[in-house]
Amino acid sequence: MAEIFEYAPAPESRSVVTLRDTYDLFIDGAFTPAEDGTQLTTVNPADETELARVAVAGPVDIDRAVAAARRAHENVWGPMSGLERGKYLFRIARIIQERSRELAVLESMDNGKPIKETRDVDLPLVAAHFFYHAGWADKLAHAGLGPDPRPLGVAAQVIPWNFPLLMLAWKIAPALATGNTVVLKPAETTPLTALVFAEICQEADLPAGVVNILPGAGETGRKLVEHPGTDKVAFTGSTEVGRQIARAVAGTPKRLTLELGGKGANIVYDDAAIDQAVEGIVSGIFFNQGHVCCAGSRLLVQESIAEELLARLKTRVTQLRVGDPLDKNTDLGAINSAAQLERIRELTDSGESEGAERWSPACDLPENGYWFAPTVLTGISQAHRVAREEIFGPVLSVLTFRTPEEAVTKANNTPYGLSAGVWTEKGSRMLWTAERLRAGVVWSNTFNKFDPTSPFGGYKESGYGREGGRHGLEAYLG
Repeated sequence: MAEIFEYAPAPESRSVVTLRDTYDLFIDGAFTPAEDGTQLTTVNPADETELARVAVAGPVDIDRAVAAARRAHENVWGPMSGLERGKYLFRIARIIQERSRELAVLESMDNGKPIKETRDVDLPLVAAHFFYHAGWADKLAHAGLGPDPRPLGVAAQVIPWNFPLLMLAWKIAPALATGNTVVLKPAETTPLTALVFAEICQEADLPAGVVNILPGAGETGRKLVEHPGTDKVAFTGSTEVGRQIARAVAGTPKRLTLELGGKGANIVYDDAAIDQAVEGIVSGIFFNQGHVCCAGSRLLVQESIAEELLARLKTRVTQLRVGDPLDKNTDLGAINSAAQLERIRELTDSGESEGAERWSPACDLPENGYWFAPTVLTGISQAHRVAREEIFGPVLSVLTFRTPEEAVTKANNTPYGLSAGVWTEKGSRMLWTAERLRAGVVWSNTFNKFDPTSPFGGYKESGYGREGGRHGLEAYLG
């Protein structure tokens, strides 16, 4: 057997990030303290050290931000030509590229995800979304949405903690390109890159009030989406909170898009290229520690190859490196919060108690911070909780099937419908399977591939509406 060499540490420098002790709200183009002085503390999930204290927006602050966004929409941004709006978006995209190293390091520190993901996936996509939507700003009449599409007005946007800056880009870029103004609430545990984005808006000379950033917890988000001064609500997060928002918006004239939870199926047929499929399975569930709404958390593998595939999968998982998110060799970083770690532990334990066989590679987890080893559960049936509920962590549930019909039936046997993957060398089998899957995105011989030109969204309890592509523009136009 060939000798396996250990990787030497290759840490990215924290010196590229200059953190303030405290961060205020960003309202009407300026940083301003919260009315009642309330703050939250954001910590580094890799070592539980305090990063910064952040102001929490209350009702008075929300009123001010919505009013600023309304003024900006009516007096500046709405009347502005698409050509001029596009210039601002192009400028923001270029500044993001210029500051990408700083933003990638900050995202890893605040979120816990590996630097190679923030550096090579998140930040390039963030810039790409602004570049792409900048190009649409003066071409909306050609988007197939009518000859003279108009913006809705003020958009209230609430984003999650798993892709803090990328979800901001998914929300803000199309809203601004279509002439809307924005009040955005970042997640409670990951507000820092959103606040640095506010600095980028200042650097780009974006007119005051066009973008407003209001950190806070659940109550801030609830007050924002219920505010009568907003015309559009966009939310990415849990299905439970999505239901609450849908109830709050029902009966009002507000437009609503929801991108919620998922329980994605990754189907591997017996003719698939097994090593390629293994890489896709690993990417599908262990990318971003499984903190992905479209994660391939259910592996459906054809019985005739299940034993061979699982052996190769376990060999591959033993090679994953878990540890310091700022080490460029790290594959799995820290779980985002103590609460999420407890959720992952509880659901994984339930699978074991219900008879599943649990396997994890031998790996030394850091003593401080929130950590969970990559885990594979076999002997899973559709009755197991881990096969039904979104776990949002690095835990793969493995089921088997015999026929394509059984694969599709099992894949669709979920209240969710966000994503799926299909692995086969036969084009006809791929198309046959894809057209029967009730999922907003179906990947063919790959997984977790994103592009700003391609719409993303779900069915059933995974929400409604689309983000990205020409389809995503429609959610912000009347």
